[in-house]
Order: sequence, then C-alpha cells, then structure tokens
Amino acid sequence: MERLSGLDASFLAMETPTMRLHVAAVMVFEPQSSAHEPAMSFERVRQIVAERIHLVPPLRRRAVRVPFGIHHPVWVEDPDFDLDYHLRRASVPAPGGPNELSAFVGEVAGRPLDLDRPLWEMHVVEGLESGHFALVIKLHHAAIDGASGAEVLAAFFDLGPEARIVAEPARPWRPDELPTERDMVTGALSSLTRQPERAASALRRTVGAVRGLSERNRRLREEDGIDPPPAPFRAPRTSLNGAISAHRRFAFLQAPLDDVQTVRRVFGGTVNDVVLACVSGALRRLLAERGEVLDDPLVAMVPMSTRSPTDASVPGNRVHAMLVSLATTVSDPVERLRVISSGTRLAKEQARVLSEDLMREWAQLAVPALSSRVARLAGNLRLFDYVPALFNVLISNIPGPDVPLWCAGARLVALYPVGPLADGVGLNVTVLSYTATLYVGLLGCRELVPEVDHLAHLVSDALGELVKAAVRTPDHWA
Repeated sequence: MERLSGLDASFLAMETPTMRLHVAAVMVFEPQSSAHEPAMSFERVRQIVAERIHLVPPLRRRAVRVPFGIHHPVWVEDPDFDLDYHLRRASVPAPGGPNELSAFVGEVAGRPLDLDRPLWEMHVVEGLESGHFALVIKLHHAAIDGASGAEVLAAFFDLGPEARIVAEPARPWRPDELPTERDMVTGALSSLTRQPERAASALRRTVGAVRGLSERNRRLREEDGIDPPPAPFRAPRTSLNGAISAHRRFAFLQAPLDDVQTVRRVFGGTVNDVVLACVSGALRRLLAERGEVLDDPLVAMVPMSTRSPTDASVPGNRVHAMLVSLATTVSDPVERLRVISSGTRLAKEQARVLSEDLMREWAQLAVPALSSRVARLAGNLRLFDYVPALFNVLISNIPGPDVPLWCAGARLVALYPVGPLADGVGLNVTVLSYTATLYVGLLGCRELVPEVDHLAHLVSDALGELVKAAVRTPDHWA
C-alpha cells in the first residue's frame, strides 16, 4: 500500500457530479496497408494491453478511501482487477467523421469513472471514415498528470509496424488484500500525528512567500510601471464562466508546428506564448459575437510540469500553475502576443515565489472529507453563478512524441488531448505536440460553451492572422 500525496488525493476529493477530474487522449489510427499485417481489432488491442499492462503499475491499482475521510486514500493492487471491465468496444454512427467522433468523446468525458476500481478505461472506437479507428483512453487526474500520461501511452506503442517484444515481469503480479476499516483508520491516525508540525512549517513558509510576493508586486507597479500577474478571483465575469453542468462538448483541430515556430521566431516568446495568443484571439472573437465587451483581460490558468528527467515515469502529479493575462483588451494580434509573452515571464517568476513545494505542503494538510463537502456544496448551490471564478479558462501545453508511433501494427495519425473542467470555468483547451503537428482539444461545458466546434475554427483563424503578420515582416527572411 502507498498513501496518495495530498495533491493526488485532492483530485479525488474534489470530484463532484458535475466536475469530473479525469483527463483523456483521443488517438486516431490509419488502416494497415500491408497484406501481411492483420487489421487492427478490438482483440489485438486487448492482447497488447494484457501483455504490457505490467509496464504501467497504476492501471491495476485502486484508491481505497479512509473511513470518514480523515486522511488521504491509499493505493492498493486491486484484488478484483478485471481487464475486460476497463476495455470497451464502441462504434460511431455513419459517416464516422470528425463530428461523430467529437460527439462520442464529449459523452465519454462527461461520464464519471468508477472510483472503487482502478481509475481508467479505454474505448476502441470503430466505424470511422476511410477505415480509420480510434482509441480513447480516460484516466483520473489523481493517478497521472499530462507528462506521466504520455508515459502511460508509450507502454502500448511501438516505433514501427512490427510489435516490439516485451519481456514478462520478473515475478508474477500479486494483488493486495483490501485493508480493513480498522487498519485504514489506525494507519491514518498514525500518519496524522505529524500534521501539527507540518502545518506550522507551511504557515511560516506561506507568510514569508506572501511578504515576498507583495514586495515584488509593489516594485513592479511603483518602480517599473508594470502590472503584476493576475490574482485569483480577479478574472472578469463572462458567459464562459459559471456553475458547470455534467454535460460536455468536445472539438479538435491541428496546426503545423512550423507555423507556430515561424511566429515565435519573428515576434519572440515561446511556443506556449503563441498558443495562448491564439486562444486569446479566438475568445476575443467569440465574446464579441456574443455581444460582450470586456474592460479587463481574460485570465488563463496555465499548468506547468515540474518533472525532472529522473522522475518522468513516476506516477501521480508533479505540476504547478500560473495565472496569465490573455490581453484580450488588445486589438492587434501581434501586440497581444507580445503582451502575453511579457506576462508569462512575470507569471513564471511569481510561480517560483509561491513554490510547488509550498502548494504541495498545503495539499498534504487538506482533509478529504472537508474538501469534498466544500466542492459538493459549491456545486449544489451553483456558487459560481454568483461569485467570480478563480480564472476564465484553463490552457495546457504538453510536449509529446516527436517520432511516428504504431499500435497493433497501425500508424498513429492524430493525437488529441482532453483536459478537465473546474467548477466556474466552462472551457479547457489542451495542446499536445506529435511529430511536426500541434493537436488541440477543446472541452466545453455544454451549457456555457456549446459552440466549441466554432471556437476551434476561431483558434485556427487566430493562428492564421499571426502567420500572415510574420511572413509579411522583413525579419522573417533575416
């Protein structure tokens, strides 16, 4: 048994009937062209998963919760593990195009995982046009983050049509016995004896960090004449924000990485800055179409991976986050990109002051029973219909594989990520790179952002504006 970290446990505790805290990936494969390779099938996928599941230990672990929610759950090798429960066969209706696949993913994203089983499921989706098929894998954020999720997927992929030989585990897998309630309570109480010491340490560090942050922001305003990064709950009220429902809509698009790199080279900043600028331009257009004019810029929450190369395959979450102004009050797309780029630099510096270790300490102190009740109460009262959200939109950018991948002899031709929604925030935009392409997944609350497919086109248009500006700039040829 292994106790969940405070951050991992918080994703379980905060789950509500409308806030599903899982992530997903949509993988589209082209049909095999070789006569010697059998067509990919549900049976072949099942065989591969069964042969390689030992490479991904979290897939056979379940989270056992402590009675009364007095402490974080523990991971247990599930004695009732059933691979056939987690693998699902599905088919989309004709003609099996992007709209049908998007609708299927939206339905899957809106359904909860069974929290009393290992926290994942995989759908083998047939019926796509031109003989293509898809794998849709859904995993709870308590078990993985974006970077470790890529490691999960890597276990089932090959670097060519020929499946690699995977050695059997050195020793057979043996499930655990489920701990009794008495064992869980006894272990929790023993672990909780250090909580007062941890709380005092976290409080001391927090006071120092707040003082440092206040002094830094004062210098930015008074000495440098620069607005500091946005603070929580200071995002403007928009129709994108409010109490979310359990229903989701999904859309996707792809963009050549070369186009993004061209914009970055000409105007400066990072790939992530260009992504933020494209989403900013799209949301500015969308809100204008809804008749909304904002006096203050939208605010994005941007997760940042803190994984080092040595812990790339460690399960769980190694993430921090920053709040970034999207500069949606700036009309010129190039100037908007420059403002965003400057803002992200300041936000990263601020995130270092409020370090990941400090956030992890407070998460470790959180009592699951209290966190769960607060989250459910906020949802039941539709609290975010009346109070400002922490931020307006969640935008993630995950580096993905830069070489072609195969599964069951079929080549992966598209890889779209799906991130979760937080209560009060009706839109998540997640970007993942694969070979020379950026794949963008947009998940929206069906009631707050029903037109995510239109928003995807607006993101593409916003990138097109920046590319046109870049190629017309003399520096492009320098």
